[in-house]
Amino acid sequence: MNHQSTNSPNSAQSSLARSRGAGSQGLRIGRIAGIEVTLDWSLLIIFILISFTLAAGVLPTWHPEWSQPIILITAVTAALLFLASVLLHELSHAVVGRRLSISVPRITLFVFGGMAHMEGEPRSWKDELGMAIAGPITSLALGFGFLYLAGALAGPIEADPEKPMDLLSSLGPVATVFFWLGPINIVLGLFNLVPGFPLDGGRVLRAVLWGLSGDLLRATRWAAAAGQAFGLLLIASGFAMVFGLTVPVFGSGPLGGLWLALIGWFLSNAAAMSYRRLATEQGLGRISVSRVMQRDPATVAPETSVQAIIDDHLLGHGQRAFPVVKGNDRLQGLVCLADIRKLEPSKRSETPVSAIMTPVDELQVAAPSESASAVMKRLGERGINQMPVLKDGRLVGLISRENLLTWLSLQQGSAHEAKLSARS
Repeated sequence: MNHQSTNSPNSAQSSLARSRGAGSQGLRIGRIAGIEVTLDWSLLIIFILISFTLAAGVLPTWHPEWSQPIILITAVTAALLFLASVLLHELSHAVVGRRLSISVPRITLFVFGGMAHMEGEPRSWKDELGMAIAGPITSLALGFGFLYLAGALAGPIEADPEKPMDLLSSLGPVATVFFWLGPINIVLGLFNLVPGFPLDGGRVLRAVLWGLSGDLLRATRWAAAAGQAFGLLLIASGFAMVFGLTVPVFGSGPLGGLWLALIGWFLSNAAAMSYRRLATEQGLGRISVSRVMQRDPATVAPETSVQAIIDDHLLGHGQRAFPVVKGNDRLQGLVCLADIRKLEPSKRSETPVSAIMTPVDELQVAAPSESASAVMKRLGERGINQMPVLKDGRLVGLISRENLLTWLSLQQGSAHEAKLSARS
């Protein structure tokens, strides 16, 4: 599954917050081994889908004699234990990571599985390999363990090998749950070994390529290309299933096909985003905020009316956010276009900026000496577009996502030109 500085098909962090601070989605269920565990609300989709599939199809076929309450309880129990298996998969990444001195503060379970959030990339290809392989090994161990428990609970059974349904119908509810969980976890482990980034197998591939080339970014680019190719293959297979074709391993049917195509789309996009994120972190990691920030940004006073900002500042500047200052460049807050849009036009002339701004104590701020890469990461995590830059409590600039991406594109363009010149 996924471990991200921030994977898995059954394995993306979305932060939706405005400039007032962090907005987090999902339900925090507590800590395991010191690691915060969060359930994204999208997890309800996979829980309901698994429960429905078991209750409406699998269990009535295996046990036609069972009552509806027993079927429902067994289905829900199996779905919950499957999600617990996914959690154990991600915990294995986190535990191994911590033993390798890689901080993993939290795990998120969502509709495509799980994601262990790492703070930074592994320090070596060996660390990457150790973390990546831990998840599939855990899933495979769980799968064979569940099958062993199912067999132990079932005991010696005399059944005709040509009539497997007789064997299934002889299992009790607990053994049935274990018998279903075994193959599912084995498939999950094997699927995650596919060498396409950001699946665990793709991270194993990246570790090997990193070890051979000594270049993490190049290894990530190759592994991400494999991940995108695999994602496109899943999309094509999914649409083939939708149109009635039978795909080896996956079968046929419109519902399964759409789900497979959705997984492929997620994997392809996750692979591309993972490479872009690393390229951005490495490209910005060597410069400070002072190099790319907007110096002397247009500012407004707290008593300025919202309409005055529109007339005198917003329409005449490229800025979309304005620091609110008072006295000797002492920051009071920040007002952005989204704040203005929320105010009724009829009230803009009489409303001061101080009434709609984000107060300074609720703002994310940067320091001139801070790494541009660290600021880009905070912007992404907080779901915001800009930060005021303060030195000794005074406003010295404004740093935005646009500033950072513009600088990065210029540097990448210069590097590309240099390569062309070297070849000519």
